Amino acid sequence: MASSQDSVAKSNDQKSIVSAGITGEARKPPRHPLISICKSLVAGGVAGGVSRTAVAPLERLKILLQVQNRHNVKYNGTVQGLKYIWKTEGFRGMFKGNGTNCARIVPNSAVKFFSYEQASKGILSLYRLQTGNEEAQLTPVLRLGAGACAGIIAMSATYPMDLVRGRLTVQTEASPQQYRGIFNALSTVFREEGARALYKGWLPSVIGVIPYVGLNFSVYESLKDWLIQTKPLGIGQDSELSVTTRLACGAAAGTIGQTVAYPLDVIRRRMQMGGWKGAASIVAADGKGLEYTGMVDAFRKTVKYEGFGALYKGLVPNSVKVVPSIAIAFVSYEMVKDVLGVEMRISD
Repeated sequence: MASSQDSVAKSNDQKSIVSAGITGEARKPPRHPLISICKSLVAGGVAGGVSRTAVAPLERLKILLQVQNRHNVKYNGTVQGLKYIWKTEGFRGMFKGNGTNCARIVPNSAVKFFSYEQASKGILSLYRLQTGNEEAQLTPVLRLGAGACAGIIAMSATYPMDLVRGRLTVQTEASPQQYRGIFNALSTVFREEGARALYKGWLPSVIGVIPYVGLNFSVYESLKDWLIQTKPLGIGQDSELSVTTRLACGAAAGTIGQTVAYPLDVIRRRMQMGGWKGAASIVAADGKGLEYTGMVDAFRKTVKYEGFGALYKGLVPNSVKVVPSIAIAFVSYEMVKDVLGVEMRISD
């Protein structure tokens, strides 16, 4: 009898627990996918803005070196160039074009990180379906593909902003035409040079972004995975890497990516300056402004007039800039997602 009563009591207790669990689950507010998307976009935007502002002086110097007139060289090195900008334009000169750069990089970074997450999911699903292995994970090559997709989408979506940012960065007090800001530059280029001018240099940009962004994501994630799995020197003991280690992974990723894609970045800048009278005193050969009929023509004329080394003009300040920039972007993105409570990471 006592045993029968115990069984009934136990059964009632179990029902109560199940009932409470169901009620608790029902009371939990459902996660809206739109909120998760917004959080991911915000994290990507913050990461881009923080990383670019931190290296704004080096970014400006890189562009000035890329388009500098070989007949009127004012500086050759990073330190010399920064000193010249400080002496002639002061503190504001160091950050000239950064507002435009952030206006471009914030949405670009937001779209890039979000696109990478979505591309990774899609590619991983197809890979698992093809191999028949539900436990399969992304390989470095597949990550490269996802990163390339993300880079192309982000670059195309924000390209006109990149073009006017380059022109605002290059113009000086002596430039014949002065753009007063982002929207003035956009409207002026559209009015005077046509809609197609807003996408000058788009092709080398897209070709360059494939190895650049693709390698950034692929090297960063693959390096993190390797460190967690092999645990060299005690790194990643708790399947979690320190901020310093993640910064180092980001620095390695950025250095490899930008070195491979750099010549295309130089050609993109030069094509962007083509057709702009205000750039004639900066981008010139034998004292005359150059016009390019396309990407191949830009490569040919650059090498013809200035040699192969011109394709790597500004590489040193760019390398100094990329190391902290990419590292800060990756780590900032993951930290902001932690703060916002987003569970998914780029490596998931």
